[in-house]
Formats: sequence, C-alpha cells, structure tokens
Amino acid sequence: MTDTPPVPESDENGPEKIASVTHSAVPHIDAAEFARLSGATEPQMRALNTYLELLTDWNQRMNLVGPATLPDFWGRHAWDSAQLISLAPEALTWADLGAGAGLPGIVLAILGQDREGFEVHLVESMAKRCRFLEEVVGELDLPATVHHERAENLSWDVDIVTARACAPMTRLLGYAQPWLSGANQGLFLKGQDVAAEIEAAREAWRFEAELLPSTSDPRGRIVRLRNKIHARRS
Repeated sequence: MTDTPPVPESDENGPEKIASVTHSAVPHIDAAEFARLSGATEPQMRALNTYLELLTDWNQRMNLVGPATLPDFWGRHAWDSAQLISLAPEALTWADLGAGAGLPGIVLAILGQDREGFEVHLVESMAKRCRFLEEVVGELDLPATVHHERAENLSWDVDIVTARACAPMTRLLGYAQPWLSGANQGLFLKGQDVAAEIEAAREAWRFEAELLPSTSDPRGRIVRLRNKIHARRS
C-alpha cells in the first residue's frame, strides 16, 4: 500500500506539509486498546459502550454508519475520533460540522465531559439525525448542544472546527468558512484521496493546509487549517 501522494505546491500559499506514515496495515483496536490509547476512564468507557448500543439500535432504522463498520467501532470510529484531542489538548470548545452519527463530536464530548468549560456544538442539517444526537446527548448528559441547521448559516467562537465524512473539501471549506477566524483551527478527518480533494478545492478557495497522518488508519489523513479561508474571485 502506498502513501497518499504529496499535494502540489501553491505559489500563493506555499507547499503543504505532509507527515510520513511508517505503518502499512490498519491496526486492530479493541475496547481495551482504545482505553489505553485514549486514557479513557471507566465511566467514559461505559458511556462509549452506551453510545455504541444506541448507534447500533438507531442504525437499523436509518443510515448513520455502514453496518459492516460497527464490529470495528473502537478503531474505525471511536479512536479515529478521539485522536483529534492529542492534536489540540488544550481546546475546550469544538464545533462538529455535519455531525451525523456523532463522529467525532459525541466521542469528543464523552472524553471531555469532566473538563470544566468543555463544550461541543453538533451541527446537523437532517432532522432525523438530530433526533438521534439529542437522544445520545440526553441519555449521557453530555456537554454538547445539537443545532438543526446548515453549518454555513451558523458560527460560534470555538477553539476547533472539525468534520468527518461530511463533504469533499471544496464544499467542506464553504461550510467551515464562517467558523474559522484565523485565531482557531480546523481539524478535518479525511481518507486517502484527500490530496486530490485539496487540489480541486484550490480552484474555489485560498487556504493553507497541513496534512497529518491518521493513527487509526494509515490510509487516512487529518487536514489542519490554521488560517482564514478566502473565496477566489470569479
């Protein structure tokens, strides 16, 4: 398996910084390994198990995640989400755009529940997915607020803006633009085709990006944006 090819240099923004990935296979992560990697406490692990139960139940009635991915919940979903905390350990306020099944937002809210001032904004445009998110937030008494609205129509002063499996980069940057002030940063979980997505997005947007390796899957990348996003003039 080969690494994602580098993103072409941009004279305007400078080259992307791309960290290398040394492992070649998707690591197997079970509940015990997740607890070790994340430092999750026993109450947090119980909450994550309840979340998994609710996700499994609701997934039978609506398309939240691929059913075949649920047996690998701890690696593919939980750790994929939780790894973001290590990239912004001091962050207290998060916005999860296109929150959908609550990944990464619900996982982040569970792991940050005991931190004073921790809050996650779960932004989702589909009403039925909002109902699911509201049930999870209520059941687990999480420091999270569900917003039934399109992401580009809202903005709050948050430390981190994130999204997972939300949209290709061109559209995702449009959703994220009102949220990124330049004083905060974006952390977007992406797959192996992210280099092509970024190249396409440069036709519509001016931005600076750093690509980081995913610790849940060597094929994945995390896109870090530290500055404002500007639309290109037509």
